[in-house]
Amino acid sequence: QVQLVESGGGLVQTGGSLRLSCAASTRTFSSYAMGWFRQAPGSEREFVSAISRSGSANYYVDSVKGRFTVSRDNAKNTVYLQMNSLKPEDTAVYYCAARPTSTLNSYYRTRLEYMYWGQGTQVTVSS
Repeated sequence: QVQLVESGGGLVQTGGSLRLSCAASTRTFSSYAMGWFRQAPGSEREFVSAISRSGSANYYVDSVKGRFTVSRDNAKNTVYLQMNSLKPEDTAVYYCAARPTSTLNSYYRTRLEYMYWGQGTQVTVSS
């Protein structure tokens, strides 16, 4: 069982930045591909970004490309989501997710591919 704890959310103005962190309670963090998803009120949870277990491969949904950056520090069992140029439409609860994989450079983009989820952190962007 892997526990994931997100932090770093908050209230920010349009154009501002936030850095989300997701800490994992596992000694084998480097064996997990990680993903970030978000869910706005009344909407389904949607994919935002993913990173391979090695950190060398990543993917972003089109709406955040060029503004968000995913990274990971396997020594700290933590994955990050740097969010710049935030927009009101980025307002949502952000969740990190993990799945074990034997493939170094694979990432995953659907909810069903992930095994473990955090509780989420609220991001609110005011206009």
